[in-house]
Order: sequence, then C-alpha cells, then structure tokens
Amino acid sequence: MNYFHPFVLPFCIGALILFAVCILKFYRWYKSFDRLQKAIVRKNFLSWRIFPAIWDAFMEALLHRKISKKNPILGYMHRSIAFGWFLLIVVGAIESSLSVSGSKPLWVSIFYRYFIHSEAQFKGAVIFTQVMDLLLLYVLSGITIAVIKMFYSKIVGMKKTTKHTVFDRFTKFSLWAIFPLRLISESLSATIYHNGGFFTQFLGDLFSPWFAATFDLFFWTMYSVALCTFFVCLPFSRYMHIFTELFLIYFKNLGVQENTQKSGFTMLELSACSRCGICIDDCPLDNVLGINNVQSVYFLREIRYKRLKPEIANNCLMCNRCAKECPVGIDLMSIRRQMRDKKEIDKHDNYTYINNIQSFNAIGRVAYFGGCMSQLTPAITESMQTIFEAVGEKYWFMDKERTICCGRPLFQQGFSEQATDLKRKNTQLLKESGATLLITSCPICYQSFTKEYKLPIKVMHHTEYINMLIETGRLKVKKQDLQVAYHDPCELGRGCGIYKEPRQILKATSTLLKTKNEKDKSICCGFNLGDMAINNDEQRKIRDVSMENLLEVHPDVIATACPMCKKAFQRGKTFPVKDIAEIVKDSIVKEDNK
Repeated sequence: MNYFHPFVLPFCIGALILFAVCILKFYRWYKSFDRLQKAIVRKNFLSWRIFPAIWDAFMEALLHRKISKKNPILGYMHRSIAFGWFLLIVVGAIESSLSVSGSKPLWVSIFYRYFIHSEAQFKGAVIFTQVMDLLLLYVLSGITIAVIKMFYSKIVGMKKTTKHTVFDRFTKFSLWAIFPLRLISESLSATIYHNGGFFTQFLGDLFSPWFAATFDLFFWTMYSVALCTFFVCLPFSRYMHIFTELFLIYFKNLGVQENTQKSGFTMLELSACSRCGICIDDCPLDNVLGINNVQSVYFLREIRYKRLKPEIANNCLMCNRCAKECPVGIDLMSIRRQMRDKKEIDKHDNYTYINNIQSFNAIGRVAYFGGCMSQLTPAITESMQTIFEAVGEKYWFMDKERTICCGRPLFQQGFSEQATDLKRKNTQLLKESGATLLITSCPICYQSFTKEYKLPIKVMHHTEYINMLIETGRLKVKKQDLQVAYHDPCELGRGCGIYKEPRQILKATSTLLKTKNEKDKSICCGFNLGDMAINNDEQRKIRDVSMENLLEVHPDVIATACPMCKKAFQRGKTFPVKDIAEIVKDSIVKEDNK
C-alpha cells in the first residue's frame, strides 16, 4: 500500500527543521559550558544520577508535579497538553506498528486515520481507536482551559497571566490549532471510512458524505501545515522549553550549576522557561507596588531576545519567592546577578585595609561572625555573647573590630570580583585561626559562607547553634509568658531552607503563633539588599504588608532571625521586635536558680 501523499510534506519539512535547529542549539550551548560544568557532565553522564534525573524530568516536564501542587487546575491544563500529546504520539506509534507490518514512514502514525481505513487491521484495533479518541479529548480539554485562561485568568487561580510577545502568541495559536484540526480531519475520515472512535465517529456521522469527501484532504493538509508552523517556530519561541527543560532537569541532577558569568548553561536555563507566569503572583514588586514588567518571566524573556534593559535586571528584591515556585528550578537569582549593571568600584580605596587585619589564635574555639547588619543592631551580638558565656563556649568574635563584610551584598549586585577579594581574606583569617566552627547571626552571611565559600569547617546560623544547645541540654531555658509571631527571613528560609530550628527555639521559650504567610510563603521585609532600583517609600510599602501579616495574629512581639529584617520592622509601626537570640537571652535559666 502507498503510504505517501503530498499533504504530509509540510509536517516532514517542519520536523526536519525542528530537529536540525534543536541539535545545533544544544551543541552550541554545551560547547559554551564553562570548564567546571563540562567536567561535571563528563564525570556523571552515565552515573546513577541518570535515574533520578529521568524521573524528575518525567514528573516535571510531562506531569507538571510542582505546578499541580500549587495550582491543581493550572497543573491539569499543562499536564493534559504535554502528557496528553506525548501519549498520543506513543500510543499512535504502537498502533501503527501493530497494523502496518515491515518498515513504514514516520508520518503514518501521525496521519493514521487517513492512510489506515479499516478498524480490523489487527486484534484489539478497536480498543486503540477508542483510546486515541480519549487522549485527543484529554488534550483538547487542556487547550480549552488555556483559551479561557487567556481571557479570565482567575479560573485557574492566577491573578495575572504572562504578557507574551507577538511571535510567542502566534506560536501558541499554531499549537492550539493542531488538535482541533486533527479532530476535524479524523472525523471527516470517519464519515467516509467509518474508522473513527467513540467521539470522532460521532462527529463524523454529523457530516454529510459530500462535505467529507470534499474537505477531507483540505483539513488533513491544514493539520500538516499547523504541525509544520509550530515546529518551525518552536526553537525560537518560549515553547523551546518542551525539550530544554528535560535537559535542564537532567543536568541539574548531575550537579551542574550556574557560575558568576553567563555560559551555555545559562542559555539552556533561559530557554527552559515556559513563561507559565507562576512567578508573577508571588512577586511583592507586582502585588504590592504594581511594578509588572520586571518579574523573572519577563527578565528571562528579555535576555533571551537580547533586549534586556538595566532597570529590569536591577529591580528585584532577590527574595527568592519566584525561584521557589519555578516548576523546573531555574536559578533565577544567579542569572539576575550575572546580568546586573556593574558600575566600577575603586578596589584600591575600598579594600586595602583588609591586608593589615590578622587572624586570631582561635584553636579550640568557635568563630563568631556577627555580620555588618548585626553590628548595626548590637542587641543581637550582645545576646549571642551572653549565650556563649552561659554555656562556657570559648569564642572569637571575628568581626567585632575593623569589620570585613562577607561579600554577599556586593555579590547580589553583580560585583563578583570585588566580593571574591573579601571572600579570600575571610577564608584566610578562618584557616589561620584554627577555629573549629563558624557561627553567624546574619542569614545573608550564612548563605554566603555555606554556598559561596569553600570553608574547611562547619558553618551554622545562630538559630541552628542555639537549637543544638537547647536540645543537648547545654543551655537551659524557661518558657516566657510571651506570644510571638515569627518572620522567616528570605535568605534563611527560602535561601537556605532553615524553618524548623527557629520555631523549635521559640516553642521552647514562648508561645509561637501561626501566621498566614510563613515559611516559604513569608513576605520580604522590603529592605533586602538585592534591589538596586526601588526607593525608601517603596521599600516601606512592602515592609508594611509583611508586618501586617505578622500583626494579624495579635502577638506580644515580632521575632525574626535576621538583623536586616529586625531593623526594617523597627522602622515601621511602634511595636516590639526582637531577634530570636534576644528572646533566648531573656529565657536563660541561671545556674543559681536550679
């Protein structure tokens, strides 16, 4: 039997172009990986990590697990289109392989109902026909939700949807056209050959034989053209994520990470963004200030299309709310740092003093690094010194005099070279000191020491350290008659995943109240060091929203574990604000009271 008709040519041409362009793009991206990224890929390419990578790719790229957890309707929409189309291809390929013996062209499974006219090609063919109809309806249900979402986003639980470019919208419409055209084409063939399933045959019976005979080939041709159009546009549109997110999830499972400079891996991440828009609703700049053009979805889009403006790169709190929601785990903060407007800093005038700072002989001691902001909120460092003394801990107050910054504020704003100078000096001081443990009160410093440094000793935030002291019995505390609302700092919570220890401490020393937005939903205090664009009034507006969330439960005091957050809240309404270390200090049971 002849399995060729000219109407399949658009599909074939589009598929070839898609394949060629994707291969070229992936080759160029991998070639531009930096040396470390390539080494990690080579080392782990066929390691055991391939199995969790494949599983994660399946769960996120096809089943959209993360989106479904956050928003079941939106998850269903993405899953029905992605997984439904995948199943149409797989089940269609199995159906055609069972019905057509020997070699056959690729397009036979794509245009199966046109070329295969009989249901009795093989045993069980009728079941396949019904399953294919069911899968087509599954995909169409997702397309229907997507169309409605375009006009009324609240139906899927979103306040706003992404504003797409004209080209992306054109590509989207070509995708949407594929499945209705397939439905009509198969229904018209069912009119002529009676080879449809429960739905296509039902629709086919509604058409007249004359109409079906006249327009059958036309609609199959339009279906082929729609496939071709989408395939050709896909590599240059947001839909490149269909393939790219699979590789991104795989590489991340191998251990590949962003570097301080843009690389081929960065380009892979940019193309893995589907622009689903989930990052928009959680952005304080949008839902508090009404700034709606700088969110991660637009930031990545502007980089990819080579039209990024500094005001978009610089205007971000770096609070990680969007990164926490990203379905494929794009390293949004690292890419933001890479693209920031880096003004020159006179390194000579700013950093020569660090060369004269010598390390302390801290052998057998812990090193305590309060951090710049803790120095500006001295009640925190004083409380930590009291706690050290209460448990007999020998310590070295590393930054008590002639403070050296950890470097993260510079790093957040894109000054990676200058931050490296500070990291190098701090690392030298710690190595030479002989300290056995580094404790810091600042989440900004904690994230820097744990993620950006390579220290030979363990690093703990003071909440981890205090909780350890209480759990091991080294520090005795009493429960105060105090109701506390706890604010999760961005850098400590979403940045480092520390949620449990602060709460355990507060439960031991007070009554902890549950707030509406807490843990990974915590609202930034607004005075984050990440944003280089908003003014003080705008920072205060975000701070006030965060504070209102905490005050809704009518606490006696607001507690936090970040000196920056404490200072921000103290500038707000006249209300008691304390660091966890201060609350613990007031709860210590003195030895003579035993």
